[in-house]
Amino acid sequence: MIRRQISTALPIYIGVFIFQEAVVNQFHLPGGGFSLILIFSLIWAILSSPELAALGGFIAGLLMDLSQSSSGPIGQWTLLMIAACCAVSYLGSGSESLSGNPLGFTFLTTSAIFLVEIAYLTTGALLGVTVGGFTQTLITLIGITIWSLLVTPLVLPIFSRLHAFTFNTRSML
Repeated sequence: MIRRQISTALPIYIGVFIFQEAVVNQFHLPGGGFSLILIFSLIWAILSSPELAALGGFIAGLLMDLSQSSSGPIGQWTLLMIAACCAVSYLGSGSESLSGNPLGFTFLTTSAIFLVEIAYLTTGALLGVTVGGFTQTLITLIGITIWSLLVTPLVLPIFSRLHAFTFNTRSML
């Protein structure tokens, strides 16, 4: 059964990634915009068990590493996404206040995005990636967080239904 779920989830991840690269990256939003694949994978991880979240984090991180807009070394996003998805899944599965609470999902996802972006900057600095000036980096970090806070409630119903479709074991008529 896990093979069926993975074979259903993989095209969904790839579809979200292609939509991110083809459509969302064409918007030049102030403050840096948002990453739909990052929002998707964190929402998916909150709804999943830690093992499935780690697998989803691996897939999302690998796709983010292959993105044209990624400036870090290959594997940096993969490592960060595995850790972030496991942590968010652990927090999401332990908290029953998140079930049916879109506000909790939104704030947990946005907080995780903020922390993942800080971890990306920190590990990038450790790996020798140049990031630019402090002010521009701070504006981009705040912009990504604000855009993610605005976009997450809009895509949450779609992503949660995709998750329910993928991991539902009963037959759907």
